[in-house]
Amino acid sequence: MSIRGTFLIAGCLASLATSAHAQSVRDLLQNATALSCEFRQMATGTWSQDGAPVAETKPATLKLAFSDIDTQSGTATVEGSIGAPEIVVQTSGGYLHFIQSGLTGFLYVTTVFDKISSEGKLKAVHTRHEYTDVSLPGYTSRPQQYYGECRITADTRPAR
Repeated sequence: MSIRGTFLIAGCLASLATSAHAQSVRDLLQNATALSCEFRQMATGTWSQDGAPVAETKPATLKLAFSDIDTQSGTATVEGSIGAPEIVVQTSGGYLHFIQSGLTGFLYVTTVFDKISSEGKLKAVHTRHEYTDVSLPGYTSRPQQYYGECRITADTRPAR
């Protein structure tokens, strides 16, 4: 067998191993019953006085915990966020989406990807669609997107 053929077979085996690992991570994510997430970077969007969009990035400290995750019924509970704790869960490919919509009009979406970031944590993003005329420190008043990681944890809460 030529060196080229050896590299081709090795590449195919590596691809299969990577594909099997990705499927394993995807299965773990889609069968998770609890997640603990931490977001350390954020971008905030707004509009200037002349109406042009403007974005700013800065460090963040946002922690969210999802429990009672049931991908079959599409439900979960979120802690660490303002608003209704009961949320909608949806899986799509290697993504696990948590959707929270409030009576005041806000929409929060957290997406966890089946991609390892560090120490067994998964890459994640949390987006807040909200806008108020007055900006108050410590409250969401403009669209925000947070970047971070989630870890699959054991759900220790009693069943509902």
